[in-house]
Amino acid sequence: MHRFFVDISDISAGRVIISDSRVHQIRDVLRMKTGNQIIVLDNKGFEYQTRLLSISTKEIVGEIISKNRCESEPRTQITLYQSLLAREKFEFVLQKCTEIGVTQFIPVITERSIVRKAEKITKQKLARFESIIEEAAEQSSRGKIPLLRNPTDLSEALLAADDYDICLVGSTKNCDSLKKILRGHKSQAERIALFIGPEGGFSDRELELLGSREIKSFSLGKRILRTETAAVAATAIILYELG
Repeated sequence: MHRFFVDISDISAGRVIISDSRVHQIRDVLRMKTGNQIIVLDNKGFEYQTRLLSISTKEIVGEIISKNRCESEPRTQITLYQSLLAREKFEFVLQKCTEIGVTQFIPVITERSIVRKAEKITKQKLARFESIIEEAAEQSSRGKIPLLRNPTDLSEALLAADDYDICLVGSTKNCDSLKKILRGHKSQAERIALFIGPEGGFSDRELELLGSREIKSFSLGKRILRTETAAVAATAIILYELG
């Protein structure tokens, strides 16, 4: 059944009003008719089985049949601090890590980032990134849309390190495996910060800065992964190990 996020204000008195770009998708792309059913999500963790009552060019009205809590959101909340990459690679990370279960994305400007100035990430680009995240959340049966924060530099990002139960950074150097680190923190790791560097890796200065905040370096094995592959692999391992 097709799934669509709506603003919670569009849900009232047993009805759902859809009046944005989803009208075109439902009416013209999917060619749905009155009587067809969809799942509407309020981005608060609830899903509503909905029967379409009327469809026009401007608005769709649906009748709520049932309301249930969405059970697909992971208990472990991962904030991915992803160094800014080339557009295609960054969008890949947003899409796939949303599907896997990341809770929040924070783009990070590093010394070796492709993009080194926050102002180059325009409102239009952020809107596109948010659209990719939302579509991936709908496709993968998420109950909430992951948040996308504004780009920040690494030193500023590290100011929030104390807000997490554990902070992790991917490394190509000789260090403990991600699996070993996680198994030592299973009981208290519900909020995790995951730092993934750019194509050229973090600089020595940045690694020293990360180490000064006692962020744990981990290895994903003997092979060198592309940064976008590392983000996806690390996210999947964390959620597998911690449930």
